[in-house]
Amino acid sequence: MPLNSVKTVIGLMSGTSMDGIDAALIDTDGEGAVSQRGFVSVPYAPEFRQRLRDAAAHALELHQPGPDALIDAVAAELTGLHAIAVHQLLKATDTDRERVDMIGFHGHTVAHRPDRKWTWQIGDGALLQAATRIPVILDFRSDDVAAGGHGAPLAPGYHRARSEGLGRPLGVLNLGGVGNLTWFAADGSWGSFDTGPANALIDDWISHHSERHYDADGAIAAAGTVHEDVLTNMLDLPWFDAPPPKSLDRADFSTGPVRGLSLADGAATLTAFTAETVRLALGHVIPLERLLVTGGGRHNPTLMAMIAARGGIPTEPVEAVGWDGDALEAEAFAWLAVRSAAGKAISWPETTGVPVAMTGGRRA
Repeated sequence: MPLNSVKTVIGLMSGTSMDGIDAALIDTDGEGAVSQRGFVSVPYAPEFRQRLRDAAAHALELHQPGPDALIDAVAAELTGLHAIAVHQLLKATDTDRERVDMIGFHGHTVAHRPDRKWTWQIGDGALLQAATRIPVILDFRSDDVAAGGHGAPLAPGYHRARSEGLGRPLGVLNLGGVGNLTWFAADGSWGSFDTGPANALIDDWISHHSERHYDADGAIAAAGTVHEDVLTNMLDLPWFDAPPPKSLDRADFSTGPVRGLSLADGAATLTAFTAETVRLALGHVIPLERLLVTGGGRHNPTLMAMIAARGGIPTEPVEAVGWDGDALEAEAFAWLAVRSAAGKAISWPETTGVPVAMTGGRRA
């Protein structure tokens, strides 16, 4: 399929924050032409969120992806929820199923081990295709990892397509469960890499020590005190010094270092930890003039203020340039699906460390 026609595509994303499914409908040619048609977010019920957490913890105990009764059951349930999200999106946008050319189905990452040459996203593409009667593209990361790349981040190509015409040098920071940074220089060079935990540890701390699932508006962290000694110890890891491109698994870090702190002080210290990982990430790239923030973390004013202060950079949500930070990553997988169907590159040496630009994904 050549990239010379605009397709109507649904992108689906279940991120490492494990809060729910994002579904976006766009028209795109897989290049710079992008038109947003609609977006819905379907939250996970607490019971399913726990089953998903259990599946991810179990996956890390296995040596490689493969059949497993616990994970397969969660994958089937996950796929059914994605089908519901597709139908809700079609209804919300008053779109006939026949008008949609394909679905970009990311699935849910239960383990990411590029050092072992594998990454594991669960979700049954054939089941989703049968439930929606729309062609499905999935498994976007495996080819990159098999070729020696990190398989992440994958949204930077979409960031590049969307940011054409914006001033350079520019950074786009995604604050999901894990953070990642895409940077663009005035000379056309670019790159991306994971920065460290973003919302994951904060969410874990709040959910384990209160009846809430996240720190709404950063209010709990704002009431606490950052324990700089604890923070310094958390940052004393070789991974932060390693040059990009690089990626990590959500489970590579834990809330253990703040154990014993009060709820507010733990939240404040973990929020500062995320901000400091961004500061360290900025040290790996050219000086940036502006940082646009997408993902759930941009809704946390305490985190945003810490990133601006500790990173020493103007920081603002992507809505400042007319993007929808809730929909952006789901839109990215719609865009990637069009490129995958056309056999075009979806990852590059600058973004994942793969030896050469390469395509990825497969039809269900």
